Formats: sequence, C-alpha cells, structure tokens
Amino acid sequence: MTAEDSPSPEPSIFTRIIQGELPGRFVWRDDDVVAFLTIAPIQPGHTMVVPVRQVDHWVDVDAATWGHMAEVQQAVGSALQEVFSPARVGSMILGMEVPHCHVHLVPIEHESDLSFANADNNPDPTEMDRNTEAIRKALRSAGYGDSVPG
Repeated sequence: MTAEDSPSPEPSIFTRIIQGELPGRFVWRDDDVVAFLTIAPIQPGHTMVVPVRQVDHWVDVDAATWGHMAEVQQAVGSALQEVFSPARVGSMILGMEVPHCHVHLVPIEHESDLSFANADNNPDPTEMDRNTEAIRKALRSAGYGDSVPG
C-alpha cells in the first residue's frame, strides 16, 4: 500500500483553509494547487504553495501535481520578487508542522531571514491584507488572472 492508497487522514489545518472552514488570504487557487499567506510570516509576503489534495510528504505528491506546484511557485515567487524587491525569494520544504505538503516562499535579503525564529505570530491584519492584494495584482498583471481569487 502506498501513501496514495492510504485511508484519508483527518483534515489538516490546510485542508480546512482550502475548504473554507477556516479563513485564508489566498493569492492563487485552481483545481489542484492553492497559495495563501501564512498566519505567522517569517518575512512580509511569506506565502505557502499547497496541493489541494491532502498528501503528507512531498515525495508522495504525484508528479503532475508536483510539476504544477513548481509552476505556481515560479509565478508566485515572481510576484513576490516584484512586490517586495528582495535579494531573493527563498523556497523551503519542511513539512514538520502540518501533515499536508507545502512549500514556503519567502522574500529574503539573507539566508538567516529563513529562520522560523523570525515568525511574527501576531502580524498586522491590515498589512497582511495589503500584501495579499499586492501579490494578487502582480499575478494578474503577469497574466494569471484566472487563478487569482477575489
């Protein structure tokens, strides 16, 4: 039995966000992949790219979905680059905190900016809303309007 054949796990917090049970600041949504700002950003603009289908470990995500996730990461990463003008947009796959595959995209100036010790557990909601809309605007301008919510 593979991870793909395993019984459905209890819905992760990400599944609950994707299904609308919990709020999320989505910048991308299609049938297979979503991207939304994290509630505890380690830098402004910190965005998660997540498959809609709940799969715990990234190595168990089917190849087509993983390829699409890579395309979404590039699109969102480019939008983050445009909006925040960082030296780089860092990308991390950790998967320890939520049993649902996700990729962190973080605008950074230095590698040390990728530390979760930098997490803001009480970010300003107005700033988060502004960041969400700025990322959406950049994605729309880049031609991704069909996948940008709201």
